Amino acid sequence: MEKGAVVGNIARDLGLDVQTMKSRNARIYTSDEMPYIDLNKERGILLINKKIDREALCVKTTPCALHPQIVLENPMELYKITVEITDINDNAPYFQRNEILFEISELAAPGAKFVLEHAVDLDVGVNGLLRYSLKPTDHFALQLQSQTDGDKNVELVLKKPLDRENQKRLILILTATDEGKPRMSGSVEIHISVLDVNDNAPVFDQKIYKATLTENSSKGSELITVRALDKDEGSNGLVSYYISNIMDLSDVFVVDPQTGKVSVNGIIDYEKASHYQLNIQARDQGGLSDSCKIIIDVIDVNDNKPVINVISRSNTISEESTPGVVIAMLNVNDPDSDLNGRIHCSISENMPFVITSQSNNFFSLFTDQELDREREAEYNITVTCSDEGVPSLSSSTSLRLHISDVNDNAPVFEKNHYEAFVLENNTPGLSIFTVKASDADSNQNARVSYILEESTVNGVPVSSYVSVSADSGVINAVRSFDYEQLKDFHFRVRAQDGGSPPLSSNVTVKITIQDQNDNAPQVLYPVQTGGSVVAEIVPRSADVGYLVTKVVAVDVDSGQNAWLSYKLQKATDRALFEVGAQNGEIRTVRQVTDKDAVKQKLTVVVEDNGQPSRSAVVNINVAVADTFPEVLSEFTDFTHSKQYNDDLTFYLVLALAAVSFLFITTVVVIISVKIYRWRQSRIFYQSNLPVIPYYPPGYTDTGVTGTLPHMYNYDACMTTESRKSNCKYSTLGGQSVLMMDPNFTQTMQRTIKDNNLLNEPDSPELQKPPNNDWRLPPNQRPGPSGQHRFHTLQQRWTPYEKSRAGARPEEAGAGAIVGTGPWPNPPTEAEQLQALMAAANEVSEATATLGPRYNAQYVPDYRQNVYIPGSTATLTANPQQQMPQQALPPPQAPPQAVPTPDIPKAAPTPASKKKVTKKDKK
Repeated sequence: MEKGAVVGNIARDLGLDVQTMKSRNARIYTSDEMPYIDLNKERGILLINKKIDREALCVKTTPCALHPQIVLENPMELYKITVEITDINDNAPYFQRNEILFEISELAAPGAKFVLEHAVDLDVGVNGLLRYSLKPTDHFALQLQSQTDGDKNVELVLKKPLDRENQKRLILILTATDEGKPRMSGSVEIHISVLDVNDNAPVFDQKIYKATLTENSSKGSELITVRALDKDEGSNGLVSYYISNIMDLSDVFVVDPQTGKVSVNGIIDYEKASHYQLNIQARDQGGLSDSCKIIIDVIDVNDNKPVINVISRSNTISEESTPGVVIAMLNVNDPDSDLNGRIHCSISENMPFVITSQSNNFFSLFTDQELDREREAEYNITVTCSDEGVPSLSSSTSLRLHISDVNDNAPVFEKNHYEAFVLENNTPGLSIFTVKASDADSNQNARVSYILEESTVNGVPVSSYVSVSADSGVINAVRSFDYEQLKDFHFRVRAQDGGSPPLSSNVTVKITIQDQNDNAPQVLYPVQTGGSVVAEIVPRSADVGYLVTKVVAVDVDSGQNAWLSYKLQKATDRALFEVGAQNGEIRTVRQVTDKDAVKQKLTVVVEDNGQPSRSAVVNINVAVADTFPEVLSEFTDFTHSKQYNDDLTFYLVLALAAVSFLFITTVVVIISVKIYRWRQSRIFYQSNLPVIPYYPPGYTDTGVTGTLPHMYNYDACMTTESRKSNCKYSTLGGQSVLMMDPNFTQTMQRTIKDNNLLNEPDSPELQKPPNNDWRLPPNQRPGPSGQHRFHTLQQRWTPYEKSRAGARPEEAGAGAIVGTGPWPNPPTEAEQLQALMAAANEVSEATATLGPRYNAQYVPDYRQNVYIPGSTATLTANPQQQMPQQALPPPQAPPQAVPTPDIPKAAPTPASKKKVTKKDKK
């Protein structure tokens, strides 16, 4: 049935209407991916979804049915459906093979049975019932045998005997037909081959065969072919050939078992056998056979070579041997007879030997000329002996003869003279060259030793220059050569062999020293001196191309190592001068103008052409001026500027390292000081230091804001070296000047009360008032005496008048305090304390009151650097710098302080004028 055909009305069978099936969502459920049966909910019928093949679905199973299921919802229900598939006759019977093969012997008896393959029909029932028929039926018939399971075997039965000679092959057609409507059938061909019976024996076409064979025929040569016929076919007609001689001749002849071809299998020797007789047998596969005879005649040929036997021989002979010395004796035999057995012998041409026959079949080999081992050290003597047969046969043997050596040849050098080259500045022991001598003799007579013959080079033995290896002839340098001292030298080397007596020869060797670029150019002019300054004068009216000077240089090297070139490396004004690359002339490039500097410094590099090149530098001072005084004034400090330029890079690097080191040191010191001061503030009241002045608690503040109106800061500008125009500024004492806070008095009083010190006037913890002897006037406080000077190498004004060395007394002005000279020795710690106490007393006098008390935490640490106002000296307490000190002047009584509303100010020094003005404005 086609797709879409109606199977049945399921709604009617289930007693449901179409609307109910729709509302309850009726559907088909099956395990197949594409079910064979589908549900039409609109009509309530079952339809064929795809075409059904019963044979593919159920094969031989009956009945064949499908079992789809109907699923309904609300409420959920499941109905099982069985759809039976009925068979139709749509499959024809068929045989599994296209043809059936049988091999039946012609001796098979009638009634023999052969089982045939039955046909297959996929249909069932009547459609699957089969009937068989056979055509033709001359020799065979069909027979069906029923089995217990209902099937039937088909058998082929032989009705009459087969005759292979009449008919070798039979073809039968077996047909199977079913009982369906319409009927369908299938057929297969049966091929029957009739097997032969061995009923005929082989028969030779001749009983006797004759053949001739040449002696020494090659193996495999065909002699004759025998043939036997058998009327049977197949294995019964297959004939094999054999040699059936009583004496086995298979090592001489062989017959091919399939073709009957007789060929030579070994050596045919007429002297051993001149006639052969072979018996050949032919046999088929059934054992039936026949035989024949082959008569073979052998034709004789000259097949034997002369045989050479060495009776006696000498392997070695001296090259001093005279002609006629016997070297070897030979015996030659030929088994052939008559002409084939007659022999004559010979040796190779151009050899100093000869061979003669002393008697029948005996030969002697002896020398015919004088021998020379150097010309031929060994002889391979080939002796050839031939018979007179046709064709002639011959044989040969080789005799090796060694010629022993005699020391009759002196060593010979490869060259008549040698010349070697070596670079100067070589390392001692360097292999320079190898001399080689050969000796035509052998062994010890050819062992060559090399000897350096004594001679002198520039009055020195040549052995101090070179040495020769006795075994290898390698010439080694004993010393390092210098081309500038020695260009070349000669010596002789002797080669001597090891014979007895020894023979020798000599050769001359020339060693040429090659130059290396090991010398830098030397400047002859201008002469470079470290003292005075030499300058070339160029007038300002000089035109383009004016010859300023010429650099003259030489190089003691040679060749291209001495080719010099000049190049301007540095110049004050590179656009003004140029240097000739080849001649070293310094000329002006442009017109000299008034704007050009008087001092011109040129640096010229002189390079050679060596690899690598070497160079020399020459500095040339050029003065662009018209008068000599102008030149003299400008070049007074020329050498200093040169040194400055040369040392500039070094100083910059040194300064960078020093600044980095000082910065790290300063940070470490500041942190250490802060920690130290913090610890001192905590133990202050347990301290007995006598250096802190004490002021009684009855003193009151006068209302002046601060103890000092400004800090005494002094800036010093100085140069480290008089010929360099760099200024260094120092702001010393800023951290060491005592500064007073307006609220200091109240703070100190409150601190002392908190520590219960005011109620114990006799307590050792209280600070004592200072001694009046320490209150010194400003003009009597310790400080440097005399005019301050910078300790430089030269005491003069710095170039360009950028700074002066110090303030002079007559220039300081009224009230300025200027020392009269430096400290004779570094101040001691006591002197530093005196200076500190004097500064404190000065503060009390300036404020006209004994002012607030001092606490140790507000007093600068006397171990730090203290800058004393009015002095250019900085006091330090570094124990490593302490030296024996001189006593200070005796302290004088300070003047009585007069209370006044104005604070007296110290006379400003030149170094502090600017900073004082800024403080006053603030």
